Amino acid sequence: MRWLALLVGITGLWAMPGHAADGCGRVDHDGNAYVVCKVTAGEDDLRLWLTGPDGAVFGSFDRVNRSLADQGLRLGFAMNAGMYHSDRSPVGLYRDPDGEAHGIVTSEGPGNFGMLPNGVFCIGPDGFGVHESRRFAEQEPDCLYATQSGPMLVIDGDLHPRFLVDATSRYVRNGVGVSAAGDEAYFAISQGRVTFHEFARLFRDGLGTPDALYFDGNISRLHAPGLRRNDWGLPLGPIVGTVVPIDADGAGG
Repeated sequence: MRWLALLVGITGLWAMPGHAADGCGRVDHDGNAYVVCKVTAGEDDLRLWLTGPDGAVFGSFDRVNRSLADQGLRLGFAMNAGMYHSDRSPVGLYRDPDGEAHGIVTSEGPGNFGMLPNGVFCIGPDGFGVHESRRFAEQEPDCLYATQSGPMLVIDGDLHPRFLVDATSRYVRNGVGVSAAGDEAYFAISQGRVTFHEFARLFRDGLGTPDALYFDGNISRLHAPGLRRNDWGLPLGPIVGTVVPIDADGAGG
């Protein structure tokens, strides 16, 4: 795929193409393996899901797929997209075309979500954004979909100030970074356990995204049919992914 070849040329990353239908491929950065899925504004149909028509939380990639099938659609790729409570309700801001399930949280708090600065991933009418939460609350960007999580991984080209090079806390982690122009979003999940510092450097130094947001760790999961991957586990909260026709190449899972 063109974008993976571009990564190799610019950053020297090793990459193996995934599948054109889900836009995902395997990438190595500083000795850690990741899967990265690229989404392009105006080309890919990127959405967020939380609850279905019955009001129940989707909770899984399979339930989202079953809902899409009635429209002749399916997931291209998908991953969990932000922290949630035990009932799978979002901890912070969540917005989709049906409205807001929760408002934005700008106060410092416990855990990774409250490690300020945290941020919001926004899917707008013309592109994508990762915004620091307090800045988001002040500026109110135009978002068709939005999900809040934390901490920020990269803020205006700098790593989160609390990330330590010699940190020992390692988890499977996932998150999103957005290009400077806002026309491309890169969703990444580590193949093994990584530190915050290592994960943030993937976005800043490997993918070249000036802003990136952490989604979660330990429970991080990915649906990528082109890589024959459909992770399962306990029910999820917010889910992000692309939508493609059900007969698109790579429909196997």
